[in-house]
Amino acid sequence: MCRVPRAAEPQDVCNHFAPDAPDVLTSNVHMNYRNTTFITALTLGHLFLVLPLLTSQLLPSLPMEVTTIHSTAPAPVIYQQATPPVAQTLLDQKLGEPVTITADSQEKHGDVYTLKGKVVIEFRDLTFRADDITYNRESGEIKANGNLVLDGGPNDEHLEATHGIFNARTRTGVFYDVIGTTGARFTGRKVTFTSTQPFTFTGKIVEKVGNKRYIVHNGSVTSCALPTPKWTFNSALMDMDLEGDAVIHNASFRLYNTPVFYLPYVRHPTDALGRSSGFLLPIIGQSSTKGTIIGDSFYWAINRSMDATLGAQYFSDRGWAQTADFRARPGQTSNINFRYFGVVDRGVGRPRVDQGGQDIRLNMDGYFPHDVRGVVDIEYLSTYLFRQAFAESYSEAVNSEVKSTAFLSKNLNGTFLNILGTRYQNYQSTAPGDLITIAKIPSLSILTVDHRLGNTPLYWSVIGAAEGVTRREPSFKSHDIIGRFDLEPHLSLPLLLRGWTLRPGIGMHETYYSQQKTSGPGEGTPVSNALNRRAIEASFELRPPTIGRTYELPGIGRKMKHTLEPRFIYHTVNGVSSFNHIIRFDSTDILSNTNELEYALIQRFYFKPLRDPCKSKLPTDVCDNSPHESITWEISQRYYFDPTFGGALVNGKRNVLTTTVDFAGIAFLTDPRRFSPIQNKLRVRATGHVDLDWELNYDTVKGQINSSNVFAQFKLGDFFAGGGHTFFRVPGEIFVSNPIAGPTLFDQFRMMAGYGGPNKRGYSAAASVGFDTNVSFLQFMSVQQSYNWDCCGLSMEYRKYELGAVRNENQFRFAFTLANIGSFGNIKRQEKLY
Repeated sequence: MCRVPRAAEPQDVCNHFAPDAPDVLTSNVHMNYRNTTFITALTLGHLFLVLPLLTSQLLPSLPMEVTTIHSTAPAPVIYQQATPPVAQTLLDQKLGEPVTITADSQEKHGDVYTLKGKVVIEFRDLTFRADDITYNRESGEIKANGNLVLDGGPNDEHLEATHGIFNARTRTGVFYDVIGTTGARFTGRKVTFTSTQPFTFTGKIVEKVGNKRYIVHNGSVTSCALPTPKWTFNSALMDMDLEGDAVIHNASFRLYNTPVFYLPYVRHPTDALGRSSGFLLPIIGQSSTKGTIIGDSFYWAINRSMDATLGAQYFSDRGWAQTADFRARPGQTSNINFRYFGVVDRGVGRPRVDQGGQDIRLNMDGYFPHDVRGVVDIEYLSTYLFRQAFAESYSEAVNSEVKSTAFLSKNLNGTFLNILGTRYQNYQSTAPGDLITIAKIPSLSILTVDHRLGNTPLYWSVIGAAEGVTRREPSFKSHDIIGRFDLEPHLSLPLLLRGWTLRPGIGMHETYYSQQKTSGPGEGTPVSNALNRRAIEASFELRPPTIGRTYELPGIGRKMKHTLEPRFIYHTVNGVSSFNHIIRFDSTDILSNTNELEYALIQRFYFKPLRDPCKSKLPTDVCDNSPHESITWEISQRYYFDPTFGGALVNGKRNVLTTTVDFAGIAFLTDPRRFSPIQNKLRVRATGHVDLDWELNYDTVKGQINSSNVFAQFKLGDFFAGGGHTFFRVPGEIFVSNPIAGPTLFDQFRMMAGYGGPNKRGYSAAASVGFDTNVSFLQFMSVQQSYNWDCCGLSMEYRKYELGAVRNENQFRFAFTLANIGSFGNIKRQEKLY
């Protein structure tokens, strides 16, 4: 009797049995074992010269049963094995591609394998399983019956069927009663998603007509889990490209297997990387001013780096709107975005007022040769009335500014050379023509960071520009182009001595204007006389060493370090003698004489655990023992040695000067004063769940709060809340066309609270409100709620706008979202509160 070879021995040592083999059969045939195993015969001819059978895994110490395998050899060949037999053959004789076969029972007649019991065939990147399989090595055809499963492929396909025929060479076949998935890898009961857009399909008959293509007959497709999907697209014919789309003809959309609507043509994405042209899901909504809203959009995948979306909406009470979005990525460092929104309005009121218009935006940026960066950010708004009437968000509807900028910039070791063109518009009201327009066409400028002056301790910088500027408003009109030439060199000497930091500096301002204005009431009158402004500037900044002390706070398990950082800055500007004759274009033109001292104190509070969490025996998710700056409080004030600012201050009027803009950002000068308001800035980051920012401007001269701006937010798990309060006193006028019509006090609240998130399973809800307490007026309100299942979600919203006489609108909006498909409705993802 031949012994079973060891792993290192050649396979042909057992090429036949000794003469007493029949006795061995007799002695083993009556043995009863739980598992019966077989091995393919070795008489496979020349195949074993290329890739031998795996018989070296046999374990002779286990009980064995001997079975005869039919063969073309003159005498039967018998093998002994205790594990499921494994055989290897070639899928293609020329290419030498192997096929691995595992089964409880294997028989071979010529090129045909008959396999039974837990059959597994592995070839290339596919795995084929079934109860019974017939495999033809010559043709590569596999016929399977019972619990057929096909796994693998470049898209991680998983097919389960009752039976089918498959060709291992051409990777084509036909399967019956199929449930299939793509983008998901199955390992027992564990599923690993390998695509951001996995989907499931079923079919009575499924044809695999290519490596990545299926034809499904009488089936369905969904992104939901089976066997009870929330929604499906059902059709008699579906053509699926696993790296593109599933094209569905004459589809019925079903919710819980109930037909909802019919679609003659649907494209379901099967790969996140793929894009294809087609109509998007419709838009439906309801508005108290627009009526019923119905619309749709067409998505155009122009090429790999360019696409566009064209859409239209019909407002039953107003007219129709058009939208267009174009995106392009010409290179790795360049982008193009274009957006158009317009409304053809039938009008509102008696007599009807046409509130239609257009809002066009273009954004481009990129790099040109020699590292020249170019940016274009342009917006055109036909009327402010159109924005207030049709803007989709409250913050956009009340924004009265329209800004356009285009520039080319070159950086040469900290020196920036720029070519700039800008246009700024600020609408004073919805009346036609009531706006301020300021433009720069063009502007050549130079700006440098601090550079060391040779080997000296001095540092220099310079700002310069040669510009063409213009200004238009209802009561004032300058020349079409005014020449403005500005040069501002600066020199400083930073010093450090025993923790004390001193930085004296000196600078000059030389500005030439080809036109000026009179200093009469209002904005004055433009005069065609040149004006040359010369000024000298000096400053001295002193920062003493930081003072600090550490405290232990056992009650909260923390150490706290408190630091004090004082700051003193003396600043003077002298030589601006024609301030009220200068036309205002930007911050360059509000420079005035000043002689002032700023003093400030910054307090910082750092916290760290008393016990090192990295050494603690208690379980912790984060091992961080570093101190964190949790509280920052800065308080500052300025003292003016010259209360009239060289005569630039106009008594009883709101004055905007460089010193007010740099310090507080609000206008507080209406009369001569020595002390500025006290500016407080508080920032709290106590925990990872709480944020607080508060800026308070308190006027000690008038004993009142000029402004207070608070923003706070809290998040704990799925719960979140936030809010803000803005209090602001406006001295003097704010409208040019109608000075007495402007309010002098603003007191507004913004609050939001909610639970959940956009991707959270189950219920989510949030509410947001804006209220003006000064006039007891509700500005806007929004309430949203949604419920997400495993593959779809339903969102509903009530929204209210109050924009005076222009717009008092109630909107009811909804969105039904299908995973990997899109949203049906009119709630955009970026408009959600959570």
